[in-house]
Amino acid sequence: MSTVVQANPGAVVGTPRRAPSRALRKFLRNRAAIVGGVIVLFFALLAIFAPLVTSFDPAATSFRAIRKAPSALNWLGTDELGRDVFTRLAYGARASLMAGVVSVAIAVVVGVPFGLLAGYFGGWIDAAISRVTEALLAIPFLILAIALAAFLGPSLQNAMIAIGLSAVPVFIRLARAQTLTVSAEDYVEGARAIGLPHRWILARYIFPNTLPPIIVQATLTIAAAIIAEASLSFLGLGQQPPNPSWGSMLNTAKNFMSQAPWMSVFPGAAIFLVVLGFNLLGDGLRDALDPREH
Repeated sequence: MSTVVQANPGAVVGTPRRAPSRALRKFLRNRAAIVGGVIVLFFALLAIFAPLVTSFDPAATSFRAIRKAPSALNWLGTDELGRDVFTRLAYGARASLMAGVVSVAIAVVVGVPFGLLAGYFGGWIDAAISRVTEALLAIPFLILAIALAAFLGPSLQNAMIAIGLSAVPVFIRLARAQTLTVSAEDYVEGARAIGLPHRWILARYIFPNTLPPIIVQATLTIAAAIIAEASLSFLGLGQQPPNPSWGSMLNTAKNFMSQAPWMSVFPGAAIFLVVLGFNLLGDGLRDALDPREH
């Protein structure tokens, strides 16, 4: 007599579970990752609590304090209009970090579902999505972002949309590759064999197991998005004056390199540090979430 096994859609059919505590311990042993996390946390706190760490208005001008060197009153000096550089740096962190996070969120929300569909169903769906993705990947990321931002118009919101859409192909390709790998696992084949619907298999088995590389890629892409936002602001396509942005600060500072070098040194150092922080953090997450290391 054969035994009939009833399918329980709520049960996970052999889905591998990685111990979060093990990944966390591995991450905490990575000193470079900790340094990256501290840098990112510092700039995040600076952006959030900007009104508390400085008493200056980022847009207020003072013609009696034009291009003053760093001092006890103005820690990082003043710019060509007498505005406090530290204040504009702190408020500019809001634009840069928000652009990085929101842009990558747009890329993930748009790109990952297309990648899942292409990798899971294959056939003409995969062919159509892959051809469009390859065409977009043929255009350099920053060039595509500049073209989209110029088409949408100069503003921080449009810059974030442009950067996010430019990063979509990367997440489509990554999600597709991970889906192809996970779809070949025995527990996915078992889920198909017992007749679970495709949407349930995608949501319950495939998507959760594609998350670790997507999280790592998102962290690394935030760094690229911050550079892209600074580039767009430098070209006048991002945050618009008088609102502060690191890119627009560098654009203004290029005219005063010899008279007031602090105007360019500090925004440039801020971009360098926050991008370094996200790259170190992303590398640490990649090592911690790598299943081959567990």
